[in-house]
Amino acid sequence: MTEISSMIITHTKASIGDIESAWHGTVEDLLHALYSHELVDECAVLMTCNRVEVYVVSPKGSKVLFEYAKKMGVPDRIIEFNDHEESLMHLLRVACGLESMIVGEDQILGQIKDLYHTAREAGVTGKVLDTAFDKAIHVGKRVRAETRIDKGSVSIGSAAVDLAEDVLGTLEGKTVVIIGAGVMGSLVARALAHRNVSAIYVANRTFERAEKLAKELNGFAVRYDEKDRYIVDSDVVISATSAPHAVLTAEMIRQIIKNRNRDLMLIDIATPRDIEESVSTLPKVKLYDIDGLREISERNLRKRMQEVAKVEEIIKEEYELLKLQYKKQRADKLIAALYSQIQDLRIRERERAVNRLSAKHTLGDFERGVLDDLTHAITNKVLAEPTKILRDAAAEDDTDFIAAAATLFGLDGR
Repeated sequence: MTEISSMIITHTKASIGDIESAWHGTVEDLLHALYSHELVDECAVLMTCNRVEVYVVSPKGSKVLFEYAKKMGVPDRIIEFNDHEESLMHLLRVACGLESMIVGEDQILGQIKDLYHTAREAGVTGKVLDTAFDKAIHVGKRVRAETRIDKGSVSIGSAAVDLAEDVLGTLEGKTVVIIGAGVMGSLVARALAHRNVSAIYVANRTFERAEKLAKELNGFAVRYDEKDRYIVDSDVVISATSAPHAVLTAEMIRQIIKNRNRDLMLIDIATPRDIEESVSTLPKVKLYDIDGLREISERNLRKRMQEVAKVEEIIKEEYELLKLQYKKQRADKLIAALYSQIQDLRIRERERAVNRLSAKHTLGDFERGVLDDLTHAITNKVLAEPTKILRDAAAEDDTDFIAAAATLFGLDGR
């Protein structure tokens, strides 16, 4: 069986700039370029902000990938080339979140599903990659169901949202104002996306950036100098700007709460601080800063790391099952070819017998059916023991025996 080779470029060796320059065009363009190579039988690509991974099924996979990397101008220092077994193990680890910047993150599993679907829709996958990706998706789901590898927020942005939910009991129906549409503000906004909040308002000094982020979340962009009037009616304010000075002063908040009759939750995740510390002394105001959130994040990360050993045990178990599955497929391919060969022979000899008998006797459907059943029975009985032996040989990884059987019967045993 032709095996998988892979070329891996990830955040462990490459910068974001390196990763962005490692592909040209869309995923579909890349799949088409790979599949058009005469030596590529199947291919798939994983492309995210933190990785570009190319998987090919080819009799000369390493050669194909070396040539591709050279053609794309990707520097050797950021590439990792994997053989079949290394590719499988790596793919399982990626699906489980063990190769992510944030250990255990869920987003990667969805990305694998989507990108694999793209490859299937393009018609560039087959039995080998289908088996690998189906297993990876299964293992990714299993480890999240059986361990706590994805539990607890480990990014400051997500921790801020979790904190708000814990303090308020729920975010459903709440109004949230996000100040800042940079990296941290974007993380906060995306963490809020599935919390069923009533409304998300995004304020930023550059209004176009606020508009872009708000559009992604079905929220509302707010001009920076108008943010105060939206804060008046909000339940939570999360501030994440890169300003060198406070963007919410005690006097500003004092004016805002004059027109309120309920508590206001302020979460400051900026460095330096966006909200004056003296705001915490105002009535009906609850202020939380990044130090407390960092403690939550680090504690959750430690908990996730404690789950890694459990995840690796599941991966090891599923990897052995995957190897066995491939071995059975190799035997099944050979067995199918053998049955096809014998079936052709059976039909020829059955027709020869029918013709000889017809020369002496009139044969009806009953007689023809008896001959067909007879030849079927003989074929199945003759092949039963070879089938069992071939499957046992595959399970024992006895490639020499399988190759000898293929040669003996004149079959393609690859």
